[in-house]
Amino acid sequence: MINLTLKQFRYFEALARHGHFGRAADACAISQPALSMQIKELEESLGTELFERSHRQVRLTSFGGEFALRVRGILRSVDELEDLARASHHRLVGRLRIGVIPTIAPYLLPTIIGNLTRANAGLDLQIRETVTPKLLQELAEGRLDTAIVALPVSEPSLTEVALFSEDFVLVRPSEDEGKPVPDREALREMRLLLLEEGHCFRDQALSFCNVHSALPRELLDGSSLTTLVQMVSSGIGVTLIPEMAVPVETRSASVSVARFTSPRPSRTIGMIWRKTNPLAKQLQQIADVVRQSAESLSARDSWRNVTSGKNAEAAKP
Repeated sequence: MINLTLKQFRYFEALARHGHFGRAADACAISQPALSMQIKELEESLGTELFERSHRQVRLTSFGGEFALRVRGILRSVDELEDLARASHHRLVGRLRIGVIPTIAPYLLPTIIGNLTRANAGLDLQIRETVTPKLLQELAEGRLDTAIVALPVSEPSLTEVALFSEDFVLVRPSEDEGKPVPDREALREMRLLLLEEGHCFRDQALSFCNVHSALPRELLDGSSLTTLVQMVSSGIGVTLIPEMAVPVETRSASVSVARFTSPRPSRTIGMIWRKTNPLAKQLQQIADVVRQSAESLSARDSWRNVTSGKNAEAAKP
């Protein structure tokens, strides 16, 4: 009889995901030799190799790829059994793995974490910040319990709960304060700074500008909203940012912040989780906390008080 263990499955899944013994060992909080030994024992039990090993990279064999699909399903089922037991409690306790997109995390997470930990003693929050496609993949694989993203994601296997909506605002050099706010046609002709490929906020901004195929010649990419705003402050171009980012990103930048005329670009923020997750009731409660956190932050930082042609700092009460 083949003797396989859940520990081996978790180590195997980590190595399959990272493609590197050192990074997989770090993720599992064990030494690299211990991980290597467990993988070797697993391969010996199966009677076949799971990985192709080279000096720089580790790749799944053909059998290893098929094995990985089954292992991920088994681990997801085990995690859901644990969640089923946790769902029997009135309050959420233990580990909660939340994913957040980068255009939300720096601005909303501190308030969310504070409110969640105060309302749920014993909650072990684990935060993962990355772009939407990766969050969707990790949700599907059971590596996340829920994620805060821009909606819709239109995945049939996921529950979507809308939390709040916010406008995008125009950030331009301070010397442009008071000038007419460009419409979407005029914006396409300007040097537009946007987040790099993979960010949903980039796609939303391009959609507002009605740019779908050939990109404008003067469009430039940045890795974060902070980078974009600082580039604008240096006179390189203009950019769009979500309202919640205004108080943080314009604090030390010489820029002017203005609202667009209707129809204004906007996004809907929500939470998503697997429909099969036994913690659905508790996750709905978490969604309520996230919504309340956004409302309190909006009231405190006056997201809605950004006025056309005015600097964000001047708009604060």
